[in-house]
Amino acid sequence: MTTATGAGTARVPHPRRAERYLPPAPRRTAYVTSADGTRVYYEEHGDADAPTVVLAHGWTCSTLFWAAVIRELTPALRVIVYDQRGHGRSEIPRGRARYSTDALADDLTSVLEDALPDGRKAVLAGHSMGGMTLMASAGRPAVRARAAAVLLASTGSGRLLPQTRVLPPRVRDQRLRDRFHRQLLVSAAPLGPDGPLLRAALKYGVLGAGSTPEQVAFTTRIVTACRRKPRAAWGRVLAALDLDAGLADLAVPTAVLVGTDDKLTPPAHAHRMLERLRVPVGLTELPGLGHMTPIEAPDAVAGVIRELVRDHLATPDPTASGGAPAAGAGTSEPAKDEQTAREGGTV
Repeated sequence: MTTATGAGTARVPHPRRAERYLPPAPRRTAYVTSADGTRVYYEEHGDADAPTVVLAHGWTCSTLFWAAVIRELTPALRVIVYDQRGHGRSEIPRGRARYSTDALADDLTSVLEDALPDGRKAVLAGHSMGGMTLMASAGRPAVRARAAAVLLASTGSGRLLPQTRVLPPRVRDQRLRDRFHRQLLVSAAPLGPDGPLLRAALKYGVLGAGSTPEQVAFTTRIVTACRRKPRAAWGRVLAALDLDAGLADLAVPTAVLVGTDDKLTPPAHAHRMLERLRVPVGLTELPGLGHMTPIEAPDAVAGVIRELVRDHLATPDPTASGGAPAAGAGTSEPAKDEQTAREGGTV
């Protein structure tokens, strides 16, 4: 089933618009150690006893990326968000070998094992590289044991360069297009300084034409906070991405969501994934929206997540440990300096 959400509806001003993209205060923060020793930061929001949702952000983003979606989902749901390695507060790995889809799967596995006690399940939602993380980890026993359903938002399983539409269609030479788009991914050049030119470029590249100045400013803030070396290292991984096998391993109900004007992972990826999923539960296409759907239409994204929770995630056992991590599994710390915790570093 395909659901279309009108872009005009998605852009109705929020009643408390000024607060929508501010960093939400987590109930708890923690670090976990991934398989190769990399420290990964995560946050817990909402009621510890509520059904759990785990959100994985994409390339050049951080936990802050999910701010508006977290506000839509809490306090009714328990929300876990984490920084992918090299982003936000998570450790920056040294050496290219520590940047891989296997590393993404290792990090998610470590977060799930720490945040979800044995027997507790969650809805997993990933945007862009976060969706790729879910595909990469689909065969991991710890992930399979905890995933009740999945949302793949604005993502793809492979062959990103031939489909990317940042260059306009009038540039028809496919080799030129691939070289240009690959350079966008792998370049470690500074993005800044923030200003009208950078904001216009980001709006064109990753947002829909109707995105608000607030959404453009928020996107710019997040993307420019990503450090250059990890940005380039992850770009090299994305340029060679092949997760078709992981997509086929997704054995739980899986929804797909995409903006119709997404230039980085255009709707062709969403349609292709939907055809290959083992348990597809629908495609949501958001007219006029770009790549940053959780920023552009957090209400629509949260709505799909709530439907997955309602349909596929049972209420947690009240006798369970209430969301606390297993003893010794991770290092908790007080929630402090919220802006620093989410923005990572500078380019």
